[in-house]
Amino acid sequence: MPSRSLHFALNHMVCPRYSIEQLMRLAVELGIDAVELRNDVGDNSLATLEQAVAAGELARELGLSVLSVNALYPFNVWDKERAVQAEHLAERAAAAGARGLVLCPLVAAPDEAPTATDVVKALVELGATLDRHGLVGFVEPLGFPDSSLRLKADALAAIDEAVAILGPSEPARFSLVHDTFHHRGAGEAALFAARTGLVHLSGVEDPTLTFDAMLDGNRVLVGEGDRLDNVEQVRRLLADGYRGYLSFEPFAESVHALQDPADALARSIDVIRDGVA
Repeated sequence: MPSRSLHFALNHMVCPRYSIEQLMRLAVELGIDAVELRNDVGDNSLATLEQAVAAGELARELGLSVLSVNALYPFNVWDKERAVQAEHLAERAAAAGARGLVLCPLVAAPDEAPTATDVVKALVELGATLDRHGLVGFVEPLGFPDSSLRLKADALAAIDEAVAILGPSEPARFSLVHDTFHHRGAGEAALFAARTGLVHLSGVEDPTLTFDAMLDGNRVLVGEGDRLDNVEQVRRLLADGYRGYLSFEPFAESVHALQDPADALARSIDVIRDGVA
């Protein structure tokens, strides 16, 4: 697959100390045309409708697409609080011109975990909210051992059941997030490229960690020492027909503290492009 076929994006987690405007200008500096905004990066979160409108205007001015607002958590614990949270996030996402809302499941002890039925219920409830705001629900299974939704196969089964209840929709209400960290952590072989709407990229290089012990804080930019096989995952996704964005989402403090994230991101882009090409 030619490297020019790769479309990169910046999730705000690449540099949470940056404002939304700084994030967008960093993307432009790197020749990247898409970003993901977040509701969990402290003072730089997309917290109000006014901020969302301003973010959408700036994105259009800079020629950027807003892929998502990340994230509704835990989407599969559905109650009045979650319904209100979903409505507020969806309203902001739509105002920012985002394509969708990332949906993350509960990570908790097994005796507290929602069931498969709870996932379907939540997706059905979310259907009307997403339709009303013209958004896609990007369902992101989390590969941690104590995640209540680890596998993309299980997420797809729940999506299909929910859509059968809701009835057909065009465009599709839900698609998958393929997160390279969580895919490797869950040990899932299948990729489901045709059902994937967004890919999150991060690497892990610490040789002392087992895959079950890897945490968000271990997630760095993809480099030569990557243990998650990011390049191979991307290569397989492209071979299976994925043509969407590859969005950088490192959580490590070592990345967040970089004085020159543009240089580090450019090197990571080169690693992926060269590896795929």
